[in-house]
Amino acid sequence: MNMEMLGGVAQLNSGFQTPLIGFGTAFLPQNKDDLSRAVATALKVGYRHFDTASIYGTEAALGESLNGAFQNRVVKRDEVFVTSKLFAGDHEDPVSALKASLKQLQLEYLDLYLIHWPINLKKGSSHPLPKEEDFLPLDINSIWRGLEQCVELGLTKSIGVSNFSCKKTEDLLSYANIPPAVNQVLLRWGLEQGVSMLPKSYNKGRIAENFQNFDWSLTRDDHEKIGQIEQKKIVRREGLINSTTSPYRTVEDLWDGEI
Repeated sequence: MNMEMLGGVAQLNSGFQTPLIGFGTAFLPQNKDDLSRAVATALKVGYRHFDTASIYGTEAALGESLNGAFQNRVVKRDEVFVTSKLFAGDHEDPVSALKASLKQLQLEYLDLYLIHWPINLKKGSSHPLPKEEDFLPLDINSIWRGLEQCVELGLTKSIGVSNFSCKKTEDLLSYANIPPAVNQVLLRWGLEQGVSMLPKSYNKGRIAENFQNFDWSLTRDDHEKIGQIEQKKIVRREGLINSTTSPYRTVEDLWDGEI
């Protein structure tokens, strides 16, 4: 099945394509059976992009569900796009972290691997609110080199970032050998900008509704009105701020004023 038939794709600078709408697994129930049913419904509806992260605790269940679909010939591996993210406590060794994620997912490679947050924490640190003693000095350059090694080893096809400000992304571009293919948004408006989105639900009806975004479009007036709305970060992550050990003393520092 061609991914272009399933709601459209975005072209990445890595040469690969990502479906414009994906199925997010953050905050889904940790009950494996519930998640398995949700993934099965998503595949039936037409989702071909699945987003997870080591910190979500959903990699194993997602991997089991996808591999069941592969074995039952519902889809082939090259017909789905799988994204996962590097936890801030694993920045010392991205290659080993990705190998661990692949083992959980029962996959040989990822389609996309992201730095989850521009923060560096000790292994085993508290989540989602790290303690002051959990923070380590942040070196995005060395972390990114680890992700580039993941590409070179064939562990992932593309790499990118999540929750990076424009400034942090520009800084990364100044020294990256492999430029980031992605920085992660929501809304139909986002789709019409060519942005891939990740709705999250395990309700069968809402899973289907979230995918039905391609038989209508916003008017020019809609776009103008949306463009006038003041932009604000919904997830600001104040828990990553402190005055002693974090590289960020304020929320403004974390987002470089983009809040």
